[in-house]
Amino acid sequence: MTKQKIHFIGGGQMAEAIIRASIANDTLSAEQISVSDINEARLQLLNTKYSVNTDSSQEHGLSTAELIVVAVRPQDDLTALGQIVQQFASPAAAVVSIVAGVTIAKLGQYFGTERPIIRVIPNTLTDTGYGYSGVALNAYATRDQVEKFLLGFGKVQYLEESYIDIFTGFGVAGPNYIYYFIESLADAGVLAGLPREQAWKVALENVMGAVVMLQQTGLHPRQLLDINNSPGGVGIHGLYELNNSDFAAGLQRSVLAAVKRTTELGVKE
Repeated sequence: MTKQKIHFIGGGQMAEAIIRASIANDTLSAEQISVSDINEARLQLLNTKYSVNTDSSQEHGLSTAELIVVAVRPQDDLTALGQIVQQFASPAAAVVSIVAGVTIAKLGQYFGTERPIIRVIPNTLTDTGYGYSGVALNAYATRDQVEKFLLGFGKVQYLEESYIDIFTGFGVAGPNYIYYFIESLADAGVLAGLPREQAWKVALENVMGAVVMLQQTGLHPRQLLDINNSPGGVGIHGLYELNNSDFAAGLQRSVLAAVKRTTELGVKE
């Protein structure tokens, strides 16, 4: 059984993260991957670090690829890329787009309305095995075409396309909120008087342990809050101040702003 050939159009940070995780997890070999990019320095780096094929022309990579991963910016010339793909790629080759904000309908206009098209919002936790990528398929694409590839850099949630922008601002941007929370929590420990190293370790352990506690018990966070907070105690006094800080609404506004920006990225200015 021949191994699936995958061609990346664009060799930026997200493409590299996918390549790195896929090779590390042994779901792809370097021999299966080719990359094209206008930045020669990026191509040299990817070839040196991962031994992927960056020497052959874009046309050759496209002609042999079963999956074509479009990993460029929304503002790049997708019309020109679509013309190249339609000229050189097999009609059966599936396009996997990780271009934020660009709909399947628009992708079809660029790459072919009857071509299998998979719109993917990849997670940013590719090296950990955690994190969901959001995936929407057009009528010509199947999960079998793409699932092994996607599972090489995390978990997968198949969605109606109408949810993709929401998933981006909430799910994929989600680690940003967690990083910021952990930084702020560690700073609070330092403010209260703990050495930085101790505060940092406690913050990380509390976050990891709280997640495991939720998973193991199956309880709602509010139930665990009730268990952890005795009347007039330390914890409830801390939560009272947190409630006064507009923490929850601020976080929710952040997610809504990220979703709004995702939608805007699909519209060329």
